[in-house]
Amino acid sequence: MPAQTVNYQCPACTGPLHFVGASGKLECDYCGSTYDIAEIEKLYAQKEEAAVSASKAETKKKKAQQQKAEKEAREAAENGWDLSGAGSEWTEEEAGGLRTYTCPSCGAEIVCDQTTAATSCVYCGNPTVVPGQFDGMLKPDYVIPFKLDKESAVNALKQYYKGKKFLPKTFSAGNHIEEIQGVYVPFWLFNGSAHGEIVMEASRSTTTRLSDEEITTTQHFHVERGGDIRFERVPVDGSSKMPDEHMDAIEPFDYSEMKQFSTAYLPGYLADKYDVGVEECAKRADLRLENSTVGMLQRTVTGYDSEMILDKSVQLQHGKAKYALLPVWMLHTKWNNKDYLFAMNGQTGKLIGDLPVSKGKFAAWFAGIAVPLMIILGLLTGLIGG
Repeated sequence: MPAQTVNYQCPACTGPLHFVGASGKLECDYCGSTYDIAEIEKLYAQKEEAAVSASKAETKKKKAQQQKAEKEAREAAENGWDLSGAGSEWTEEEAGGLRTYTCPSCGAEIVCDQTTAATSCVYCGNPTVVPGQFDGMLKPDYVIPFKLDKESAVNALKQYYKGKKFLPKTFSAGNHIEEIQGVYVPFWLFNGSAHGEIVMEASRSTTTRLSDEEITTTQHFHVERGGDIRFERVPVDGSSKMPDEHMDAIEPFDYSEMKQFSTAYLPGYLADKYDVGVEECAKRADLRLENSTVGMLQRTVTGYDSEMILDKSVQLQHGKAKYALLPVWMLHTKWNNKDYLFAMNGQTGKLIGDLPVSKGKFAAWFAGIAVPLMIILGLLTGLIGG
């Protein structure tokens, strides 16, 4: 028997509810009714608890059934029956980590992986939340609700194409969106502090003109900087499915709009629980903190023509880490039989992705630089030769 799930349905007409970022409320697609998060949370609290309990009971029941089957197989073997080829339980590796859940609206079985905590029924389309996935330590502390809708993501992608010099002319018109999905991506948020020190060599040059000659004087300086820096909510995505470079590029998020976690924000979107633990993500966080500390100290060195870091050291003081779901629109497109992936911050609209390069445009740009350069080099050669 599949595990239990919860559909958020309209109390007025039982239609599916979706969270709408523009209004910050749950809205019914059928009758247009709107509901505050707190109102629906209160209404569905018992249903979520029942779904979690049912999921645990089902796991216990399944284990008992497996033990019974193993016992019967042993007894059959003792009686002379060879059941070694009569079938066995699927392992997680064989099943690819898949799970099945029952849609409360239509009774269909929903198949998804073991990290999916919110999805949609492929038969009736109702948003479905699997509260048991967030049981215990896996429950997020916070969530930033989606603020921008699917149309905003599509428009942002079109704007992203503009102004790209080397983008093929046919890409904008021929690049078709294969899939667009709003996803609550799991992030670890790290708090801490750092003490950093850097040693730099800097130089400053001045030029003085005397009659028909110029005299350039270069001064060299030994520069040291040190300081303490406090960091709050440094994000590192905890999903192996998401490309780290995309997740880093769509920062920052506005944490002033962060809410205490509630599954009521999930209907209408996909949601994953983390599959990369806090210990592994902490290594990336440490590297980001070290680089940020050095960068901040380096930016205090101004007024020179050149600077070079000779030595650096950073000591980190780790604080608390929190678990949050942050909104991301993922856009998968296809052009010339090639796939392109884009990610947009579902709160701020910042978008990033890979684009193809027109070889013709790049060659023309390079030629535009190379030809004048060759002329200059030719003139210089002629002057030197003369």
